[in-house]
Amino acid sequence: MAFFCAFSALSKPPTYSKNIQKTGKSDNLINNTCKQMAQGSSICQDHAVNFLPEYHNSTDDFYVEYVQKIKKFKNILSKNIEDPLEGLNMVNLILRLGIEYHYQEEIEAILQRHYAIFSAHEGQGDDHDLHEVALGFRLLRQEGYHVSADVFSKFKNKEGKFKLELAEDITGLMELYEASQVNIGDEHILDEAKDFSRHFLEAKVKHLDHQRARLIVNTLEHPYHKSLPRFLAKGFLDDFEGTEDWIKHLQDLAKMDFKMVQSIHQQEILQIFKWWKGLGLAKELKFARNQPLKWYMWTAACLTDPSWSDQRIELTKPISLVYVIDDMFDVYGTLDELTLFTNAVNQWELAATEQLPDPLKMCFVALYDITNEISYKVYNRSGWDPIDSLKKAWARLCNAFLLEAKWFASGNLPKAEEYLKNAHVSTGLHVVLVHMFFLLGEGISKETVDLLDNNPSMISSIATILRLWDDLGSAQDENQNGHDGSYIECYRKEHQGCSVEGAQSHVIQMISNAWNCLNKNCLTPNPFPASFIKASLNAARMVPLMYSYDDKHCLPSLEKHMKSLIFEKCSL
Repeated sequence: MAFFCAFSALSKPPTYSKNIQKTGKSDNLINNTCKQMAQGSSICQDHAVNFLPEYHNSTDDFYVEYVQKIKKFKNILSKNIEDPLEGLNMVNLILRLGIEYHYQEEIEAILQRHYAIFSAHEGQGDDHDLHEVALGFRLLRQEGYHVSADVFSKFKNKEGKFKLELAEDITGLMELYEASQVNIGDEHILDEAKDFSRHFLEAKVKHLDHQRARLIVNTLEHPYHKSLPRFLAKGFLDDFEGTEDWIKHLQDLAKMDFKMVQSIHQQEILQIFKWWKGLGLAKELKFARNQPLKWYMWTAACLTDPSWSDQRIELTKPISLVYVIDDMFDVYGTLDELTLFTNAVNQWELAATEQLPDPLKMCFVALYDITNEISYKVYNRSGWDPIDSLKKAWARLCNAFLLEAKWFASGNLPKAEEYLKNAHVSTGLHVVLVHMFFLLGEGISKETVDLLDNNPSMISSIATILRLWDDLGSAQDENQNGHDGSYIECYRKEHQGCSVEGAQSHVIQMISNAWNCLNKNCLTPNPFPASFIKASLNAARMVPLMYSYDDKHCLPSLEKHMKSLIFEKCSL
């Protein structure tokens, strides 16, 4: 098993706490702890986080300057709406820096105007510029617009191949590769664009200076659509080239924004650690993972709007329970005990836990209390009581866990298709995204709730990405002694004679197909609100960081981004 908010328009920056006054002692504590975390600590072995976050209030000089820069760039952005290419470049940089929540209205106005131009000319600019067409196509697709990939046909020759002269247009090739990532399936021209651009970009890397070569490598390894901008923003700031005044202004704003958001994350981490310690599961359930910082990183990645602090804190709670219950099924409970636990979850009755051993009983009580508390908070905010949906989601998860436990206790692996179907639930992603939907509180209706309860294809696509990516890894999950099989193992048993490499190639293609399906499910019209769609996409983007284990059973990529996002300072 393996599991693990979105962007909302803000007319002004979020308000920050005024309750803690900065002191020299606090500064030293922050610096010492940040240094310690940056140099030595592992996210695989979380200990107490002993630091105080920085705060900025509405009278702070830093905050006042921050607000002024936001307003100034709003004016700059509004004046450039009439210039299609300049507007697209601005939107692209805003998105890559992860600060779009300040400029949602302006971004939408620019993209709507470009969509009108795009539709009228079928994506063809007057100069047939590859960079402009590819950039416009990608930005529109990412925001849910239906635009045809046939716009790239004009860059092909009479033989139906991409023109070789495009190989000299490095900027255009990079953007073409980026555009190929928003494939919605059966778009062969985008498959060709991906192969064509990758081939010539890899060839160019050997003949460029270090900085330009690094830009290409970063594009190939971390295409925007499948990456988390917040986690890559610092590196992008260092690499981005441009002489326009607005670029320097936006870079300065992004650095200030990074500092403000970092302070919020630090405050939230303190609250998460306090909650987790008070819950007592780490002390009593020695078999379970004790990684609140890692669990919080899921919410920091998915729910990127700084104003959604409560949502990030609350969502970390069910995520932690998914991990704990997973460990209980994998490495602790007997099959009889796990059956009793699953029955208790399905009945949702405390009395049903009487025959359970104390650790399992304690786990159910925590699940019961936390779920009811979240339901109460959602009801107070939105007027909708989600308890039935949450109970059903937890019951489905435990049923899926139990089925896996029975499979592997018997030694009889299921067929690959059956394994993956169950994994759509056993990843834990469905139960977490159900919580996230209600915590976001937008677009709640009988239609969307019914759809959500039945694990729609948008969610199952992300679960497929997660399950298969995890199964690609050769390292055993964090030194756990349990055995929960893998898709590759099931696939090879079903396809006798298939090599490990052959099965891995098959899985890589399945992950690509799942991304295409996810892309298609994110287009408009869509029953789900944009906030939930974008937060769900971020969950898919987080998967490679969460499941790229090294030989020490740790997550070096995740640790690197965690330190950058939360602990390392950004020079202003």
